[in-house]
Amino acid sequence: MRRDRYLRAQVRKDLARKMVLVAGPRQVGKTTLARSLPGAARAYLNWDVAEDRTRILRRELPAGKLWVFDEIHKYRSWRGYLKGLFDGRPRGQRILVTGSARLDFYRFGGDSLQGRYHLLRLHPLSAAELGLEKAAELRDLLTLGGFPEPFFGGSEEEARRWSRQYRSLLVREELASLERVQDLGNVELLLLHLPERVGSPLSINALREDLQVSHKTVANWLRILERLYAVFRLPPFGAPRLRAVKKEQKHYHFDWSLVPGDAPRFENLVASHLLKWVHHQQDVRGRDLELRYFRDTDGREVDFVVVEGRRPVLAVEAKWGDAETDRSLRYFKARFPDAAAWQVSATGTKDFQSPEGIRVAPALTLLRTLA
Repeated sequence: MRRDRYLRAQVRKDLARKMVLVAGPRQVGKTTLARSLPGAARAYLNWDVAEDRTRILRRELPAGKLWVFDEIHKYRSWRGYLKGLFDGRPRGQRILVTGSARLDFYRFGGDSLQGRYHLLRLHPLSAAELGLEKAAELRDLLTLGGFPEPFFGGSEEEARRWSRQYRSLLVREELASLERVQDLGNVELLLLHLPERVGSPLSINALREDLQVSHKTVANWLRILERLYAVFRLPPFGAPRLRAVKKEQKHYHFDWSLVPGDAPRFENLVASHLLKWVHHQQDVRGRDLELRYFRDTDGREVDFVVVEGRRPVLAVEAKWGDAETDRSLRYFKARFPDAAAWQVSATGTKDFQSPEGIRVAPALTLLRTLA
């Protein structure tokens, strides 16, 4: 039975008003989402297909009320091209654009599309989208990852093979087609080094020494990997009275299945679920949310803090199993009593509220509400 992706209804709604840009990681399901729309079978054009590319350049577009452009951001003049189409479109014409890169970034420069589009970011599958109810189901999601092909394939071995190939294609095809990077081998090596550093503040100096390149080069490669939806980084949340660390960032992977170790992989899964919810709230409801983490100069750390208008509204600490209520989370909750605070576990069974007002529960109790 086919399951519609969570953004499908919003895409249809937004197409009635503006051009819609759907961005997200490679193979996350953007093409499937686009093709599920009424009339999309005849409307779909992919820049990576030579025949479709020729039709796009000649403006020999499909007849009908919908045009779907996939990967057109690889065309250097794509912004001006779409601006012209949108401004001169027939009445009732709908335009959907999908891409495996940060379309909000690659739109800068040249003709701006500002005011002509809605951006929606499609994320991997999550507990809420899948309707998970059992701990064993969450364990499958943790092991197989949230990308549709390996998850629905159901094989841990095939998921590992998929992940390995995915990383190589991301560098050799996606990155090479969009960025001016000479040393693709070292970028691929960087991708291999990053998973083992999940959960800790990321040291660019340490990476620079490992790869024997400059600090500036590593920093640029990390920005590129963010633009291609390979990784995402979280800045620290800081308030002066908390003596917070202000510069160090933590990073996570959209494909959490490649992260070694149960606890770091679970932390990555929770980060991905929270980011998916934050992006959905930003894109669909216009909320001013950010996902951050907290760490102060005394070493206290809370894994995730959701901030709205500089005010923390949610703090989440991820644990592998049942554990005492985290000291740093208690410290944070005492200073921001209005923020909801959760300690969630992958394998634990305890479910209670602490005297400080912290909800301690199995992870699914929180994750399945992040829709």
